Amino acid sequence: MAPTKPSSPGRPGITRRAAVLSFAAGGSVLALHAASAETLPAPGSLASALAAALLRNQPLVVMASTPGCPFCRLVRDNYLAPMRRDEGLPVLQLDLGSHAGIVDFAGGAATHDEVLRRWRVEVAPTVLFFGRGGREVAPRLVGASADFYGAYLEQRLATARRHLG
Repeated sequence: MAPTKPSSPGRPGITRRAAVLSFAAGGSVLALHAASAETLPAPGSLASALAAALLRNQPLVVMASTPGCPFCRLVRDNYLAPMRRDEGLPVLQLDLGSHAGIVDFAGGAATHDEVLRRWRVEVAPTVLFFGRGGREVAPRLVGASADFYGAYLEQRLATARRHLG
């Protein structure tokens, strides 16, 4: 099988067509990319991560994920991780069902799962955008779509950045 070309200039990953074929074929194309899967950091403190993001005039972007989720991998590998790496976008990952400890926006101890349930996140992937005071500053991006996902993400980021000031 021939390698896929980048989905957009400077962003490695599967093409939109390959992603659509992958969805139709039950994720087989995604499985081919598992060996090169990207990762996003899991924060120790949401409050500290938000403060660092705001110092750079950026929203804090948080992806809710689940282990082994092919749609989460699609979003992480082809959109969020490249934006973090190439543009310095402050992006973190929290996992539904995870009992990993975290400090929430108010400074309290919690787990990834507790925080995501407080935020009423029920679907993975869900991408959230936070500004001052830990408030959401753009509509959530719920689920994954092979078409237009990049445009939806850019639109949410633009909205979030406008609401930071």
